[in-house]
Amino acid sequence: MDASVIVVGAGPSGLMLAGELRLAGVDVIVLDRLPARTGESRGIGFTIRTMEVFDQRGLLPRFGEIQTSEAGHFGGLPLDLGLLGSAHASARTVPQSLTEAVLESWARDLGADIRRGHEFTGYVEDADGVTVTATGSDTNLRARYLVGCDGGRSRVRKAAGFDFPGTPATTELFLADIRGAELSDRMTIERTDRGLVMVAQLPGGIHRVIVGERGATPLPERRTVPPEFSEVADAFKRLTGSDISAAEPVWVSAFSDAAHQVDEYRRGRVLLAGDAAHIHLPAGGQGMNTSVQDSVNLGWKLAAVVRGTAPPALLDTYHDERHEVGRRLLANTRAQSMLILGGEEAGPVRDILGDLLAFPEVERQLAARVSGLDIRYEVGGGPHPLLGARMPQLRLTHADRSTSSSELLRTGRGLLLDLADNATLRGRAQGWTDRVDVVTPSSHERGDHELGDTGVPPGTAALLLRPDGHVAWAAPGSHSDLPMALARWFGPARRVRKGE
Repeated sequence: MDASVIVVGAGPSGLMLAGELRLAGVDVIVLDRLPARTGESRGIGFTIRTMEVFDQRGLLPRFGEIQTSEAGHFGGLPLDLGLLGSAHASARTVPQSLTEAVLESWARDLGADIRRGHEFTGYVEDADGVTVTATGSDTNLRARYLVGCDGGRSRVRKAAGFDFPGTPATTELFLADIRGAELSDRMTIERTDRGLVMVAQLPGGIHRVIVGERGATPLPERRTVPPEFSEVADAFKRLTGSDISAAEPVWVSAFSDAAHQVDEYRRGRVLLAGDAAHIHLPAGGQGMNTSVQDSVNLGWKLAAVVRGTAPPALLDTYHDERHEVGRRLLANTRAQSMLILGGEEAGPVRDILGDLLAFPEVERQLAARVSGLDIRYEVGGGPHPLLGARMPQLRLTHADRSTSSSELLRTGRGLLLDLADNATLRGRAQGWTDRVDVVTPSSHERGDHELGDTGVPPGTAALLLRPDGHVAWAAPGSHSDLPMALARWFGPARRVRKGE
């Protein structure tokens, strides 16, 4: 084998996956058709959940100073993200080019083999692995698994024959990053009688401009050829009356409201993540964030299967968990598309939803949806409120220093928090200590919780966290016992030698 895993695509999802695999000690080759990063920035920020994920891996300092905000929207209707009570706010104006640079640096630091100028052309699967062909490679490449992170037009998805059902585009919108224009900041969507416009201030004196004229027919050729900046400027003037034609275009693109999702995220030894698995209107910047989170869910599972500590069936939980997340993503972006792009016929829906948002419970629910904080996986029954949810921030005193539950997850291993100093419990986990860190803090206090309630409930004696930070078992409150939960998520116990 040339590597245990070959990842196609060096965007945010591919680079995040490469880092997660290397964190777990799995060798990976990343192939990308472009000779260098483009510098283009479709995504310009992070949701609260992605901020949590990056904090969990210690990546936030690599981004430098991040401008954050507690303002969000659902279909142009304002939301107060502060209602969620998270330790993090969403990040504004972080260009995707910086995100890719940070993730590539992290993955390379961990030992990922990233090869640019290598375009995937096909693969053959056999009982032991996959043989991948790519331009720019002298020989075929062998790996145990192939992961397509190569975007909405994924060649891996097409080569593997994944079905990609959904709804076709009905309209087209323009996007341009421009320099030298004096524009007011319209971070929330501004609707007019003829369409919508949004303007955001980016670092370096650049403005992000998005314009969408109602009834604009999507042009198939624009899927590969970007529009001329003059088209963007003309549309902007028609909608706002302002002339931006003298500005310098840094990057121009077009996108649509097409919504598609593969019906399965895994076919044998081929898996998909990110835009290769789902495309949609980029409402609220959820696409890149969901793509990164796909990779965080997949990475530790794929690594465990490759290392032989868990059976291949663990990979089925990747589809089970992330396909549902993708389905809900398409549902909320399609709903927002109707609110944003709809004409007078959507007015009553906007009015009613606006009235409902006056109720904090409704606003909190929609804020959690667009922030990724409503995600809860099926990890087994039980009444404990944290089961399946991501672990809230918990401050701990351990080994004579103050730390947090997020910091303890930076190794990419599982984590058993023994909050009641239970030696019997620790003994039952002994067969998994090669994969799971067991921590007995001398003290702890509840921190934030994404839904703004009590955080870790009083009386919680222990919590088992997966490497992605989701709670897989809790005491009291889980129907299964600890060894069952450990075996489900981390594979069979190793033989414990006498004296360990």
